Amino acid sequence: QVQLVESGGGLVQAGGSLRLSCAASGRAFSNCDIAWFRRAPGKEREFVAGIIGGGRYTNYVPSVKGRFTVSRDNTKNTAYLQMNSLNPEDTAVYYCAARAPQKAMYEYWGQGTQVTVSS
Repeated sequence: QVQLVESGGGLVQAGGSLRLSCAASGRAFSNCDIAWFRRAPGKEREFVAGIIGGGRYTNYVPSVKGRFTVSRDNTKNTAYLQMNSLNPEDTAVYYCAARAPQKAMYEYWGQGTQVTVSS
C-alpha cells in the first residue's frame, strides 16, 4: 500500500554533497520505518541508513556514519538522505525502502536513483 519514488541522484565530484529524496504515497507512510540501501556495480546490495522506531532512532552503516544523515518529513510524505563528503566508493544506485508496522522485512521499494562520484 506504499509506493516509493527516489530522486536527487546525479554526478558529483569527490568531496561534494547530494540530497536524495524518497516520495511516498499513502497516509501509511508515517507509520513505516524507512531505510536507504545501495547497490554498487559488481557488489551486493547493502544497507546504508535507516530511520526507525516511529522516527525516533537512526542507524548508519559505519562507512557513511558522520557523512550521511537520514531524515523524514511526514507532512510531505518524504524521506531524505543527505550525503556529504562523498567519495568514489559511494557510487551506486540508491534505493529507499519502507517497512510496515509489525513486519520483519522492508517490503516496499523504489526504483532507485543513480549516484556517481568522480575523483
